[in-house]
Amino acid sequence: MNLDDERQAIRQELESMRESGARRQELSHHACKRLFFDLGIRPSMAAVRDLTQTGSASDIPKDIDSFWERIRGASRVRVGTGSIPKALEDRAGELLGAMFEEAVAYARSSLDVERVELHAQASAAEREVREAEIRRQASEDAVSRSEARADAAWERVRVLEAELALANSNGAVHQDSLQASVRRLDSENETLRKRLDTEQSTNAALRDRIDALHIEMRHSTEHYAQQIKDAVAEAERRVKPMLVELDSLRTMAATYQSGLRDTSRKEFEFIQQVAAAKARGDRLDAQVREQSDELDALAVELATLRAQQGIDPAIASLLGDLAKTGRLSVDEMAAIGTLADGHVILPQRCPKCEEGEPELSQVDHRYELQCPECEHSSGPGHSRLEAVTRFLSANTVPTVA
Repeated sequence: MNLDDERQAIRQELESMRESGARRQELSHHACKRLFFDLGIRPSMAAVRDLTQTGSASDIPKDIDSFWERIRGASRVRVGTGSIPKALEDRAGELLGAMFEEAVAYARSSLDVERVELHAQASAAEREVREAEIRRQASEDAVSRSEARADAAWERVRVLEAELALANSNGAVHQDSLQASVRRLDSENETLRKRLDTEQSTNAALRDRIDALHIEMRHSTEHYAQQIKDAVAEAERRVKPMLVELDSLRTMAATYQSGLRDTSRKEFEFIQQVAAAKARGDRLDAQVREQSDELDALAVELATLRAQQGIDPAIASLLGDLAKTGRLSVDEMAAIGTLADGHVILPQRCPKCEEGEPELSQVDHRYELQCPECEHSSGPGHSRLEAVTRFLSANTVPTVA
């Protein structure tokens, strides 16, 4: 402690003595004692008056003289009456006074050492106080920043609530439009299904006609071939004994050849009809396949629309952004459930190895996204949104049972 701190401590002691009812002389004596023994300052009227804040210009010097008289009386040892000579008594008093002075000097040296230690402790305490003040200021700054962030967050919440109300109103409009689109797609799907049934029945009739033409052509070919074979056999059997009938046989042969040509022409016409029927059947098959592809695409689109009809795309996008930035808690994710799964897009690459293509699996109504290369997994979740958010997040989201 420095000199000013010591003086302030003396003033506090004097104030305590004044409150307890001490008189002016006691206050002056205490101030003189602290000045002389603790601070090493010879008491003066100004110093004592500055500490006690009481007493007149004539009273304070009397109090100081009284203090010095008490000091001299304490340093002089009175040996009582007896056979000790006066000189020996004075000498003994001087010896005791010298011992007192030595004790006072030793006490002052000890006091100086303790004062240095106290100064060091006070300096350390002042440093700690300054550091505490700095930490307090930093804490106040952090609290101010936190309050500012909280105000900004509340403002953001109010903006999001307004956006959510607007999105809800827009969602009703989109819901009506979606229902109208679903009804239109259902009617178009029913029309296409009827057209497909008609085309399939027509295709079946054409196939039956093609099969009948094939059977008729085969029977005709076999019949004419058998007739030619019989005619050739009959001609060979009669050629030697019936030379006379050679011309008639040649005529018959010409007739048979003409019939064979007719048969070949009819067979060629049947083949052309079969080819035309087959080409028409191929066209119908191609048309059926195109319509089947259109039906499959419409079915996929219908399934997507049915999956997305529970929530507006803007709300789903907002929920996805909140989930990716980690601003949705586990309970909020569980409350959302699979409501926004129709709008969730699976990542094309794993965020850890950047090579694997993540695969989504569903077991017991729990979704899990896993990389087949590095086996990075999101863990089982209640929805696709939760699985994708866990998979893309660097921190592990706890699994909800």
